[in-house]
Parts: sequence; C-alpha cells; structure tokens
Amino acid sequence: MPEATLDKARIDGMEIAYRDEGEGEPVLLLHGWPTSSFLWRHVIPTLAEENRVIAPDLPGFGASSKPLDRRYDFELFESVLDGLMAELAIEETGLAVHDLGGPIGVHWAIGRPGEVTKLALLNTLLYPEFDPSVAEFVIALSTPERRDELTSPEGLGEVLSLGLADDSHVTEQALAGIRAPFRDEDSRLALAKAGIQLPPEGFAEIAAGLPTLDIPVCAIYGEEDRILPDVAATMSRVDDDVPDGARITGLPGCGHFLQEEAPGEVGELLAQFFS
Repeated sequence: MPEATLDKARIDGMEIAYRDEGEGEPVLLLHGWPTSSFLWRHVIPTLAEENRVIAPDLPGFGASSKPLDRRYDFELFESVLDGLMAELAIEETGLAVHDLGGPIGVHWAIGRPGEVTKLALLNTLLYPEFDPSVAEFVIALSTPERRDELTSPEGLGEVLSLGLADDSHVTEQALAGIRAPFRDEDSRLALAKAGIQLPPEGFAEIAAGLPTLDIPVCAIYGEEDRILPDVAATMSRVDDDVPDGARITGLPGCGHFLQEEAPGEVGELLAQFFS
C-alpha cells in the first residue's frame, strides 16, 4: 500500500492536514512533539487493512496551520479534533496516541464519554507528576536562545536521535520529515509554543478521569525511552487506574519513536487491538 496522502480541512479558522486511509471502524492516530502524521507513515498501511485510519497534523505541527496568536491548550486541540470528526462524519472512533498526543487525546476522550471506543497508548505522559526531563524540556523551550537551538534543523535532528535506541534509524527520510515543516522562525516559534502550553491542571483532570474511562486500553511502548524515561511507570499506573486494566507490551530495543524503529510490530499490535 502506498504512503497515505494528506487531505486538508478548514477547522476553527485553521487549515488542518490529515491522512485518511482504509475502510472499516475508524481509528484516530495522534502524534506528539515535534512530529506529525508523518511519524505514523509506516504503521498506517497495516492498520488500514481492516480499519479506516485518520492521522491529523495537530495545529502547530506538520502541514497544518501554525498560528502565533493562539494558545496551544487543551481547548484549542480539542476544538480541532471535534471539528475533524464532524468534517469526516465520524461519531465513534478508536484512538491511539503518542508523546504530547497522549494528554491531548486522553483529555479529549475523558470529556466525551462514548465517543472513543478503544484507547492505545504509545510512549507518552499523562500525569501531573512530571519526570525531571519534562521540566528541563519546558525550561528549554521557554528560554529564547535554547528554544532556537532545540527547534533548529540541527536541534530537531538531535531530538530524533535521542528518541531512538538505534541510530541506524536516523535516516535521511526521517530527518527530512521531522525538519520540513519548520523552515522559518515563525513556524519554529509555533512549535515551541505547542510543546509547552498545555496547562498542568489538565494533567490533573486526566489523572482524575482515567478511572472513569470504561473502555479497552492497551499500552505499547519502547523500553529504551530516553525522552520519557519514566514511561514504564506511567503505563503501570494506567493499568492500575483504568477500570479493566491495560494490556501492556514493552518493546525491547526501541526508544521513544517506536514507530520508526518497529513499525511492523507496532502496526500489527494496533491492528489486533482495534480489530
């Protein structure tokens, strides 16, 4: 199956790009920082064999609008997800989330009982008790000089490398995909804003809401995550918090961007879960 192509929708005054592949029960894939739907490109074909797969570029990322006059909070992202679901006439969907897409997607799901039918968590953060690495990330993106370094082409390359357990996966295609949307100063500033403007109280709402999320939940994570080193503890806590527990699969030899390192295995695990 060829790589999914990007469609566009006008939502909440912004242009939102998304990939829409396959037929069947819908599954929504949410990326994190600093990626886009591009991260899912090798996972989508397997999942789309039996499902309709929708993978948007969230505002501030990829080929979507990157406004500088908007706050990248839960309300903004959720208005886009609501608008996209309405645009595509989808009333219920499965949901798979990664990195920053985790709090965005889970907060959205908790606030819309019955609209999300299954939840898959990939290396992500959900709780208000942040690992020190998260605090360091927020400080870096709040400091102009460090922000400019981190969002530069070189900095984005370093993020990709840090997020992989095996440097052989730092390919020219992967580097181009992570760098291409951020060619100018404004787009890089939007990327920084999008990474740090989710308010902490939203994470507390997620922690309080997980026990109400009475749907099947699975967790698939790279065990060698240097970006979110507490990911195993996060997944274990989710297992304790959701009503029916979570089906947890750790992938040895994979880091944060497991879609780059084990796309076939990730695709098969998601396909089994959402079938």
